[in-house]
Amino acid sequence: MIEYRSIGKTFPDGTEAVGDFSLVMPSRSTTVLVGSSGCGKTTLLRMVNRMVDPTHGQVLIDNVDIATRNPVDLRRSIGYVMQASGLLPHRTVIDNVGTVLRLTGVDKKETRDRSYAMLETVGLDVSLATKYPSQLSGGQQQRVGVARGLVTNPNILLMDEPFGAVDPIVREELQTELLRLQRDLDKTIVFVTHDIDEAFLLGDQVVILRTGGQIAQVGSPTKILAEPADEFVRSFVGLDRGQRTLHVEVRDGARVVVDETGKAAGVLAE
Repeated sequence: MIEYRSIGKTFPDGTEAVGDFSLVMPSRSTTVLVGSSGCGKTTLLRMVNRMVDPTHGQVLIDNVDIATRNPVDLRRSIGYVMQASGLLPHRTVIDNVGTVLRLTGVDKKETRDRSYAMLETVGLDVSLATKYPSQLSGGQQQRVGVARGLVTNPNILLMDEPFGAVDPIVREELQTELLRLQRDLDKTIVFVTHDIDEAFLLGDQVVILRTGGQIAQVGSPTKILAEPADEFVRSFVGLDRGQRTLHVEVRDGARVVVDETGKAAGVLAE
């Protein structure tokens, strides 16, 4: 479990990226932070592995304040996938995947064995292992980035707009692959995006942010679509433009979210 307690971040130039933010991200589920550029979502994500330290407040992982953890050890225990993969261009695919394992002292043979196994897990042919990033497609590079993030078998995986730099078809494939991986591996995932459709597809819990890291609404995709908190949320998710026409009906005593065809899209918890 990840918990933010009254977190805030003001940078040295006076820019307040996050004002006062509190949230619990449940274990073994995907929480998506979504909002426009400058709303603080990446800052919040990077606080989890101490790439950014808060000006005030606490971040806890399983009830332990991460400020008490060595930042390097903490980062090596958490998977991290960024936009445009961030692969080392002068190293082969298999060496890129095994980078963190080697840094943590795992021997060369075990590193290679685990790295090859992770390539298969993320749907890459092992024949790509000896290639360099420049020889791969954008989608393949992102899969290598995901493999590197998962190869240490971390409990937590941070994903900072990981599919934003690929074309729509590849993006859909990667989203589907992430859903499969989460079903198989059961990680605690924090995912950042500016795309509300991606947020609703991937998130068990979706957090819609205003400027300054203010929470406009938090809940399941079904809950947000059926009961938007205000006009800002309605506009952000497209309800004000007729892009989504979900509504709530009572069926067999349960409150059900229904689309324009009458098909049930989900059940609201009481």
